[in-house]
Amino acid sequence: MQEIYQQLDIANADAEALRQLVQLSFLKVIRKDAIQANHQMTPDTIGFLMAFLIEKVTKINRSYSIFDPAVGTANLLTTVINQLQKASKEPIHGYGIDNDSAMLEVASASVALQKLNVDLYHQDAINALDIPQCDLAVSDLPIGYYPLDQNTKNYQTRAKKGHSYVHHLLIEQSMNYLRPGGFGVFLVPSNLFQTKEAQSFVKWIQSVAYLQGLVNLPAELFANPAAQKAILLLQRHGGGSKQATKVLLAEFPSFKKTKEFGDFVGEIDHWVATNLV
Repeated sequence: MQEIYQQLDIANADAEALRQLVQLSFLKVIRKDAIQANHQMTPDTIGFLMAFLIEKVTKINRSYSIFDPAVGTANLLTTVINQLQKASKEPIHGYGIDNDSAMLEVASASVALQKLNVDLYHQDAINALDIPQCDLAVSDLPIGYYPLDQNTKNYQTRAKKGHSYVHHLLIEQSMNYLRPGGFGVFLVPSNLFQTKEAQSFVKWIQSVAYLQGLVNLPAELFANPAAQKAILLLQRHGGGSKQATKVLLAEFPSFKKTKEFGDFVGEIDHWVATNLV
């Protein structure tokens, strides 16, 4: 193994190449060992689309901080950091939280190889976090119910009866740790606002943040239409933020349609210029 490792020129590889190396290695493990769905990493296709939207709505003209409350292997977090660092030379500090020690071991190795400034925490992100307020929250949120009802007593998004949606709780927690005007960019089910808890969830959003956009991912990425996901854009109140005149409700076109995708990029630029700037 040492002889094989010595063939890798890690010292001169850039962070993004090393991230892809870790990802491809882990994908091979996933296929061979049939790892459970919760242990699978966010695909590059989705990570790049999220990074694309983040780059459009944020301006990094000073030191910047990003956190992921469900960091897993840190593939999404490091994808976003690497893409943002291409556009800005300002230092970016990352924070990742997860309650799965096995996933954090992969994340720790990946972050160390990429030489990124990221702190990782092994804990339940529903509990109080030991991180400062950050400029950006980004996460591929777990979907389902949170079983420990006693931990959700102070959450406004908790269910009135039974277990609460863990993705609702994590979104609320994320907004608590954002600076005024900071963005939360989350991968969520496309039917996020079509559940029985949607009305109370929207009411909570309006009390702390501006719902700036919900962009569906290309349908071709999902074999089952019911499993389609979207990117949710929330901006915390304050810091000069304002509600977009026109909420960004759209769907990424197919990657196979180059012209349509290029036109969509232009539409995003126009929306940012007329609604957020």
